[in-house]
Amino acid sequence: MAFDIEMIKKVYANMTSRVDAAREIVGRPLTLTEKILYSHLWDGTPSKAFTKGVDYVDFAPDRVACQDATAQMALLQFMHAGKKTVAVPTTVHCDHLILAKNGAEFDLAAANKQSKEVFDFLSSVSDKYGIGFWKPGSGIIHQIVLENYAFPGGLMIGTDSHTVNAGGLGMLAIGVGGADAVDVMSGMSWELKFPKLIGVKLTGKLSGWTAPKDVILKVADILTVKGGTGAIVEYFGEGATSMSCTGKGTICNMGAEIGATTSTFGYDESMRRYLSATGRQDVVDAADKVASYLTADPEVYADPATYFDQVIEINLSELEPHINGPFTPDRGTPVSKMKEEAAANGWPIKVEWGLIGSCTNSSYEDMARAASIVNQAVELGISPKAEFGINPGSEQIRYTIERDGIIATFEKMGTKVFTNACGPCIGQWDRAGADKGEKNTIVHSFNRNFSKRADGNPNTHAFVTSPEMVAALAISGRLDFNPLTDTLINDNGEEVKLSAPYGDELPKKGFAVEDAGFQAPAADGSGVQIVVSETSDRLQLLAPFQPWDGKNISGAKLLIKAFGKCTTDHISMAGPWLRFRGHLDNISNNMLIGAVNAFNDKTNSVKNQLTGAYDAVPAVARAYKAAGVPSIVVGDHNYGEGSSREHAAMEPRFLGVQAVLVKSFARIHETNLKKQGLLGLTFANEADYDKIQEDDVINFTDLVDFAPGKPLTLEFVHADGTKDIILANHTYNEGQIGWFVAGSALNLIAAASNA
Repeated sequence: MAFDIEMIKKVYANMTSRVDAAREIVGRPLTLTEKILYSHLWDGTPSKAFTKGVDYVDFAPDRVACQDATAQMALLQFMHAGKKTVAVPTTVHCDHLILAKNGAEFDLAAANKQSKEVFDFLSSVSDKYGIGFWKPGSGIIHQIVLENYAFPGGLMIGTDSHTVNAGGLGMLAIGVGGADAVDVMSGMSWELKFPKLIGVKLTGKLSGWTAPKDVILKVADILTVKGGTGAIVEYFGEGATSMSCTGKGTICNMGAEIGATTSTFGYDESMRRYLSATGRQDVVDAADKVASYLTADPEVYADPATYFDQVIEINLSELEPHINGPFTPDRGTPVSKMKEEAAANGWPIKVEWGLIGSCTNSSYEDMARAASIVNQAVELGISPKAEFGINPGSEQIRYTIERDGIIATFEKMGTKVFTNACGPCIGQWDRAGADKGEKNTIVHSFNRNFSKRADGNPNTHAFVTSPEMVAALAISGRLDFNPLTDTLINDNGEEVKLSAPYGDELPKKGFAVEDAGFQAPAADGSGVQIVVSETSDRLQLLAPFQPWDGKNISGAKLLIKAFGKCTTDHISMAGPWLRFRGHLDNISNNMLIGAVNAFNDKTNSVKNQLTGAYDAVPAVARAYKAAGVPSIVVGDHNYGEGSSREHAAMEPRFLGVQAVLVKSFARIHETNLKKQGLLGLTFANEADYDKIQEDDVINFTDLVDFAPGKPLTLEFVHADGTKDIILANHTYNEGQIGWFVAGSALNLIAAASNA
């Protein structure tokens, strides 16, 4: 269960020699990001400086972490790799498949019954291949990783976009698709385009109502949901060192919402405190010996503009609490401006629910600070105007806050304590009345607030803010309540005012837990049997995708031209669809059903060119596939924003889509498409998006000459016989073209294992 101190010492030994060598080669001081990347090069000591945003580089991650929804497909793929055990430490965490409805005890029991087949499958596969297994109820993957596995200077990948949470402990932790994880679990290198670097200098110090969450809400407002694409964000300055380790984790976690590859902080005293409090003094002792390697060289932070591609400076002493939303996590509103913004935009003022938790904000400090507001309200005689719900980050957190009276404080206001799991944050919330589709407002401390994300209601206006602000807004029942200046009327008709939140960074009595929920794998898994029923609607063994036939794709039909925001939630929804994450055929029935068709402004309604009728996107795709007709998807900017949801790439591949042509991609989704043998292409001229018509037939004219750096030519033949020739750029290198030729990256792994 615990960290591997010998592995960490080996990482640090490599780091010292490789960073020294890299500094000589590059000829300048290094950022923390560069130090970690150079020390994890697959081929050892660096031989050159890499071109940011251009060169693909092979790395050797230290660990892999998977959550249960994505682990199903990742492990189904790993079973085809022909390996006896995983090559690097790997864990699986059951946190996504637990529906929040009635409270932890009832909901966990229901999940264990409803998803028993999936949990048993994940448990047995983990047992067989040497993977640590965290049972349902043990907690949210990223909080458990922070408590047990994260360490300064490490490189980790995970099959969840918020793997980046571990940057709060000085790691480079990066969200990837399942196929990427399979590569690493199989003992292969992991490929990443060498990132650009964004430096965020934090001056001053947080105080009063302002929390670490407000830092990333401000950064998201500045950079937008695509401003960090292709970059790693490195935070530094006096403001950074003054924050708690879990606060840093919150900032890194939500860095996924700006499209960043990952985010991180340099090793400091707050990390020492957290490591020690979570039973890892050995890591502190090892890290202290190489402390200068676990942060940037002093010259970097003294003159950041010279070493970062972009620098942002935020004075924490002047930063206001922010409330971001609705419908996108980068629309920032300072609390002092919310009254006028809400009125101007017609946002529902009444707050119906306040939700605290998720992997972003479920630490001891988060719960303690939010509880301090609840406790004040109780003492001041204020009845909450909205409903309350919390998701503790782990069983260790839940046990400790129960011992320390924090849960009892929440319960005084009728708070519903959900399972230590993702719950409403990922749409696993059976919210009463959501099916009515009424316009309403909720506030939460999660990371994402896309339409329908939390409760399935497209008219729910979800706003992202800190746990303490969630508590204040829920108690007041008003979105435009400003606790810094406004007063409330208590149950006796008296005017009262809430004081600023407070809460211990770490529990004074230390963390405690009776059963953390960890299951160690069998010492020898060769005798473990994995059974997948042929009649199961939850699990399905995978069949390899067919390799490319070496010919130009011709006669392809346009499946959909998606307009506007098309996230992985639009491409492959979560919520009730999570139950099919291990069954590719069944879950493919949600493919692109949330995407807006540019030709009729409707969702899940596209023209079947074979019949002329309009039908659901998956139905039309299946019709084309059955007729042996390839299809193509066209999309807008930042296509595939959001989760590391590999299903959003596997479903189109399974249903016969050959290529996805868009204005721009989100990083993880572009890689996922490549791994599954799809063509991920971008318009050489974005204006060509407007030339594509509903009845188009598409022909590739030079795919037979597919090569790195060479655009592809597509012929769009319109219904009237006219045509447009469109150039499409791509970022495939030789190895990635090999994935396409083989049909998928997994096909290459399996072939190598069987050779």
